[in-house]
Amino acid sequence: MENSSAAASVQTHAKYDRLIADAKRVTPATTIVVHPCDETSLRGASEAAEAGIIVPILVGPKAKIGDAARRYGIDVSHFEIVEAAHGDDAATLGVKLIREGKGELLMKGSLHTDELMHAVAATATGLRTARRISHVFIMDVPTYREPLFITDAAINIFPDLDAKRDIIQNAVDLFTRVGLGIPRVAILSAVETVTSKIPSTIEAAALCKMAERGQIVGGILDGPLAFDNAIDARAAQIKGIDSAVAGRAQILVVPDLEAGNMLAKNLSFLAQADAAGIVLGARVPIVLTSRADSVRTRMASCAVAVLYADAQRRGPVLRAA
Repeated sequence: MENSSAAASVQTHAKYDRLIADAKRVTPATTIVVHPCDETSLRGASEAAEAGIIVPILVGPKAKIGDAARRYGIDVSHFEIVEAAHGDDAATLGVKLIREGKGELLMKGSLHTDELMHAVAATATGLRTARRISHVFIMDVPTYREPLFITDAAINIFPDLDAKRDIIQNAVDLFTRVGLGIPRVAILSAVETVTSKIPSTIEAAALCKMAERGQIVGGILDGPLAFDNAIDARAAQIKGIDSAVAGRAQILVVPDLEAGNMLAKNLSFLAQADAAGIVLGARVPIVLTSRADSVRTRMASCAVAVLYADAQRRGPVLRAA
């Protein structure tokens, strides 16, 4: 694996380019955009629409959306806008529109994540399925050969074994359904040996056994693995780890949200990685991005969600828990 700055500059964004190009070749997904009242969320939806990836329906206060559009020179005149008084109201209404079959994707605008996910997770009126809802970062790391998925770094704080099974299955389904093949899944811990002193190593071993018994399908799992021997072949070789995953991981499953969040942000700020992200396990994919995300990262998030939605049109992916 190349680590030079020259190689990094060449590889930057190349992985997102492929996903965005693939998304342009499928039918655009009608996307409910919840409370897009700032420049980033409006421009992200607008540029994804111009690229032919999505057909946005904007849900939020029309006056506020119009003011933001005029301020930043974004044309929203050709988009349907559904009135909602504020963020909570927009989240509830956006979820309702999805339940009514009026959209294939849900996209977060300028409201807080908790506001949107509260409406998504509501027992009677939300978008829950039998599967645990979880988040996947799709990272374009300049110094890594291929897209790197990290899960879960945004939704499940301290997932138990059953939750981790769903978290892994969601990520594997995403990887395969966007056309990336059969993923190599590394279940991370601090070390690569099983020890009772570190509970995440025991869970990693149990998850691998669950995959052997068909409780997790579609991917190649190994764990526990430390981060270095999950992504660096030389580190794995030095430790004497011989597996199909070590040194070549494509999905990194973290022990908890804190570890995942720190890992994703380290890659973003120290390795100049981009971090697109979507939520899975609900009735539809949810484009859940940070307000600090670039428009390009939002475009990549939309592209991944659209490819997943296109695969869902050909047959549901969610399996019973």
